[in-house]
Parts: sequence; structure tokens; C-alpha cells
Amino acid sequence: MITETQNPRTAAIDTLSSLEIVRLINDEDAKVAPAVRRELPHIAQAVDGIVARLERGGRLIYVGAGTSGRLGVLDAAECLPTFNIPSGQVVACLAGGERALREAVEEAEDDAGAGRDEMVALDVGPDDAVVGITASGHTRYVLGALREARHRGAFTAGLTCNRPTPLEELSDVTIAPLVGPEVIAGSTRMKAGTTQKMVLNMLSTATMIRLGKTYGNLMVDVQPTNAKLRRRAQRVVALACGFSTEEAVSLLADCGGETRTAIVAGLTGATPDEARRRLARTRGRVRAALG
Repeated sequence: MITETQNPRTAAIDTLSSLEIVRLINDEDAKVAPAVRRELPHIAQAVDGIVARLERGGRLIYVGAGTSGRLGVLDAAECLPTFNIPSGQVVACLAGGERALREAVEEAEDDAGAGRDEMVALDVGPDDAVVGITASGHTRYVLGALREARHRGAFTAGLTCNRPTPLEELSDVTIAPLVGPEVIAGSTRMKAGTTQKMVLNMLSTATMIRLGKTYGNLMVDVQPTNAKLRRRAQRVVALACGFSTEEAVSLLADCGGETRTAIVAGLTGATPDEARRRLARTRGRVRAALG
């Protein structure tokens, strides 16, 4: 496995100064974005598969162990406040459970049965998309989950930093950015982790854009649950409609704090109720509602 081999460029890293060490790490990190770019067609295929399932009312389910699993948990957790998705629409399964968020539970990744049981407990089906995240491509917990998900008719995608791997046999789409050996041999929290974070950002963000969760590059489903997010909702409405902050605040109040309703009302002159009806007809897509 490439991710487990020794990197000849860093073989003497323990003899270097702090500046030389971080420069070497930075040089290796520079390889991440080009590796991800080479996988963009596969990432786009995965997005299409995920969007199709979520449009049918299904879920996006991440499965991983260790760093890979924690990154899945992070991405799932951030989707709700960013895009105001229904609770449970993006789910993450982590080998070892909540304890593994705070400390290493290394043996958990070898339990294929636990991965299978996660899919059974979630009652995964044809309307779901399951993304297995494993830097090595060999993690049994992930393979067990994908095998069960595929058996149940779900769309499956694999994210790994090696090729070939058993993950490919269980994935409808395999995303495999090859970033080479780590600075510290086998420490896949480094380049592999950075790569996986970048790809997961793309998967969830592109999916939500396709589902109409933005208007241009503005978040239109901001949950104004604290002062920062209330200010963000006001900025979004002001930018989208060309309004002053005061006008945006007033419009949001009239629309019950609903950002996308305020944008449609502000740009069309519709009442809040009519704006909501327009959005209902377009499945919440602001640009279509404006038409």
C-alpha cells in the first residue's frame, strides 16, 4: 500500500531544524490538490449518484474508521447548520462509536461485522448513498458496511488513497487520489487525511448546490440560531436583493426569519406566503422560484 511505504524525501527528517521539517511537510501537502484534481470526474459521478438518492428522500451515509471516520463525522455534522438539511439526511458511522471521536479505538476498524450491523441498524436501502472512507482501502469495518449496503441496493462510493484495493469491488464509484507516502510512514492523518477532507467538502457542498441549497454562492438556508448566523442571514438577503442591512432585517422579520423566502419576496415583490408557494413548486430552489 502506497500509504504505508517509507517516503525517501523525508527519511532524515529527524535531523532537520523546525523550519526544515515544516517546509518538507508543506512540500508534501502541495501534492494533495493536484491528486484530487485528477479524480474530479469520479467525484462528480459520486455527486450525481448522491443527488439522485437524496432527491428521492434518501440519505447520505459516511462510513469510516480512525481519521477517515472522524472526517466523515465532521462533514455530516457541518451539513445541518450550513444547509439546514433535515436531521438524519446526512449520517456518519464511525468504527468504535462516540468513544473513537476522542481516542483511538484501533481494533474497531478490523470488525467487518460491526460495519454490516451499522447498515442493518440504519435500514439502508436503494434510496440511500453510502460513502466508505478508508485511506488504505482495506479497512474491514468499511468493507463490511459497503458489502451490506450494496446487497441492499444502495449507491456506494469509495474514497481511498491507494489503488488497487478491495474497496473498488464494492463501490459503484471509486475516488482514489494518490498522494504518495506520508511524511511519517503510515501516518495517514496527514496527506491522506487532508485529501479526504478536501474530497468530502466537494461531495457534500456540490450535492447541496445541486439540491438548491444555494443561490449563486450564497447560503440560502442559514439557520439563524445565534448572533453570528443572524448577521449572516441578513448579509445574504442584503447581497441577494441589493438591500441595505436595515431593509434585509425588516424583510427577514416579515418572512419569519426564512432566508430563501425573504430573497424570493425581495426580488419579486411577492408576499411571504406567495414566495413560500413559489419555493414549494420548485422544491426550494430559489433561482427557479424567481422565474
